[in-house]
Amino acid sequence: MHRWRYLVVAVLGSLTCVAFYLWLTMLSPFFYDRPDDLEAIEPGPHQVFVYGTLQYAPVRWLVYGRSGNPETAILQGYRRKGLDLVESPDTEVEGYLLTVNQTELARLDRYERLGQRYERQRLQLADGTRAWVYIRL
Repeated sequence: MHRWRYLVVAVLGSLTCVAFYLWLTMLSPFFYDRPDDLEAIEPGPHQVFVYGTLQYAPVRWLVYGRSGNPETAILQGYRRKGLDLVESPDTEVEGYLLTVNQTELARLDRYERLGQRYERQRLQLADGTRAWVYIRL
């Protein structure tokens, strides 16, 4: 019986360490300063196309505080290459369209390390919607 307790404590401790590491490196303000040359985020709703980890509700909840109401969406003329998108005329990427506010978009920028790892481009989706898309620098 004691072995199970140690195992449970070890697993919970490991999960806590992983969660803290992910928070510290991806969500906390400690290792990211928004570059000064980036434009300010406009108030109001923003459309964001996500195609990677942000497709998962628990990740969205951790990043900006809610899972949102994602709608399926398609970005034509691109293909996935690892964690990035590259232009590719006859291909498409399936993902989700999120509607976020100014604060939530800032949190997404921090998660994606806007200006350091990714840039945010406004692209047109297959249905004609224009949405922000994070493209790796």
